[in-house]
Amino acid sequence: MKYLLISLAAGLLSLIVAGIFAVLIMRKPTGDDKMRKIAAAISEGANAYMLRQFTVIAVFTIIIFLILGFCLNFYMAIGFLVGAILSALAGLIGMQISVRANVRTAEAARNGLKKALSLAFKGGSVTGLSVVGLAILGIAGIFLTYQNFGLETIKIPQQLMGFAFGASLISLFARVGGGIFTKAADVGADLVGKVEAGIPEDDPRNPAVIADNVGDNVGDCAGMGADLFETYAVTLIAAMMLAGILGLGESMIFYPLMLGSVAIVSSIIGVFFVRLGKSEKIMAALYKGVIATAILSLIGFWGVTKYFSVSMNLFWAGVIGVVVTALIIVITEYYTSKNFNPVREVAKASETGAGTNIIIGLAKGLESTFPIVIVLGAAILGAYWLGGLYGIAVSAVAMLSTTGIVIAMDSYGPITDNAGGIAEMAGLSDSIRKNTDALDAVGNTTKAVTKGYAIGSAALAALILFQDYTHALGQTQSVVFDIANPKVLVGLMIGALLPFLFSSFCMKAVGKAAHNVVEEVRRQFREIKGIMEGTGKPEYGTCVKIVTNAALRQMIVPAVIAVIAPLLVGFILGPLALGGLLIGVIICGLLVAVQMANGGATWDNAKKYIEDGNFGGKGSAAHKAAVVGDTVGDPYKDTAGPAINALIKVINTISVIIAPLLAMMFLS
Repeated sequence: MKYLLISLAAGLLSLIVAGIFAVLIMRKPTGDDKMRKIAAAISEGANAYMLRQFTVIAVFTIIIFLILGFCLNFYMAIGFLVGAILSALAGLIGMQISVRANVRTAEAARNGLKKALSLAFKGGSVTGLSVVGLAILGIAGIFLTYQNFGLETIKIPQQLMGFAFGASLISLFARVGGGIFTKAADVGADLVGKVEAGIPEDDPRNPAVIADNVGDNVGDCAGMGADLFETYAVTLIAAMMLAGILGLGESMIFYPLMLGSVAIVSSIIGVFFVRLGKSEKIMAALYKGVIATAILSLIGFWGVTKYFSVSMNLFWAGVIGVVVTALIIVITEYYTSKNFNPVREVAKASETGAGTNIIIGLAKGLESTFPIVIVLGAAILGAYWLGGLYGIAVSAVAMLSTTGIVIAMDSYGPITDNAGGIAEMAGLSDSIRKNTDALDAVGNTTKAVTKGYAIGSAALAALILFQDYTHALGQTQSVVFDIANPKVLVGLMIGALLPFLFSSFCMKAVGKAAHNVVEEVRRQFREIKGIMEGTGKPEYGTCVKIVTNAALRQMIVPAVIAVIAPLLVGFILGPLALGGLLIGVIICGLLVAVQMANGGATWDNAKKYIEDGNFGGKGSAAHKAAVVGDTVGDPYKDTAGPAINALIKVINTISVIIAPLLAMMFLS
């Protein structure tokens, strides 16, 4: 009981601090009338899309709730519903604060970089602290409620898998739908605006510019918020369930929850370490917060481990998780930052055209999988040596200890991106644009780093879920996934196929929607007199409508694939084939997601490196080639790649839920 109350208190504290930050942000000035009108258009488009998206998602949620309730039990179904609602709420909070902080950040840039950074990061912190606060409140709250209903403590984590499924499903919809929206608008705006018309990014003459800015919020804020909410929640629940399955006792069920609670407090304190130094290096200022959070979390982990009187090997397994976070951040920044060779090599390749830009960009994305896999492989071996399967679970929980501050870094990105867009469209001075551009340049790297973190943590979370699945089957008899077994092999092949098939649907959706945006922007340039001269007003709402309708239509099939695949394989080919599928989707999904996320970010920052004045600068042949490469990378890094995280976990959570049924049907 006391552990649950502590967790509830930590979650509540996180939401209170987030609320205080939100109030402080709302008190800041919003600039002149033109800035407010632009911000209102972005907010209106984002809210309209989210309302329609949630309407579609609600239908699926209700259907699955009823199926779970009548086919399994309503404990599982209620957990699913709560997980879905909180995941959606986490994303919605992030988007709502983002569309309000953007214009205030642009206005704060009048008074220097320091104030603008502080405001933008506090806006991101609202999202980060809300995500972890809601996640731990939901888990601890349902656990306490089910205890009061008389369920045995050891059996509750199995029922909490419904919560994990609900969070994962909403994350999948948010990632796919938001990703299609944002990248269709971005690609369409760039291809016509930059390449054909030769106008700058965020130019108010571009009819797709508002849709592009709306997309930053529904994709990178709402999408990432839901994504890491479910990763955080799924990892905690999977670790708690594993402790119960392995018979480690009640204290080990609550141990991951206590690690999460102390990490929330560490994240709150870490926010205040983000300060701009004399060198005015923005990335260094952000990393101060991450480092402080990691150190404070480790101190807290040491205290929790001592209090629980368990082997200190578990603490060291937690240390491995935190080190993995640091290494993934370093590796991702190396491959995606303008300061290092991969991005500069892609920029250099742009001098000979779009073809060589794309070839080198693909090569760098593929190459980036190598160090990530080495780090994760070493971490798994080290954590297993220290604490067995439970040691791996603790390592994954520890890796997610910095989730609050990492999401704050990610949400900072779209806030500053929008701030730069508002400054451009409102015609603010060059000195203000210089500040917003500096913030935005770092935002591209923080978004890339966060995606790498999300993918790595998703892989570890899925590995724990696989162990939960294996042991759930093994309650009937010993289960061995032998590669010589044809069913296991077929399942493995299907699992490896799914990330490719899933990504195909996502990429095609962006391509089709972007095509429609391009045609619409061209039509407006042809038919609306005075657009290029600035005397005619573009029809921004038409492009918003195009990408909204496309996103809502196209997000259905990928979600259905994720839900149906494990059910078909499990109930037709059996639990061994499903186990093979899980292995295939985890391994292949990890590699594809890393390649797409890092490769796409490399293309993006190669374009920005050229825009800084290198290799001919803006308007040069190299720049136009880099824009083409960036348009290829956009759906890679912001649609298909990140959505694979949710695909992996939806498939794994469904498999864990149906494992007892499969065991009775095939193994009893």
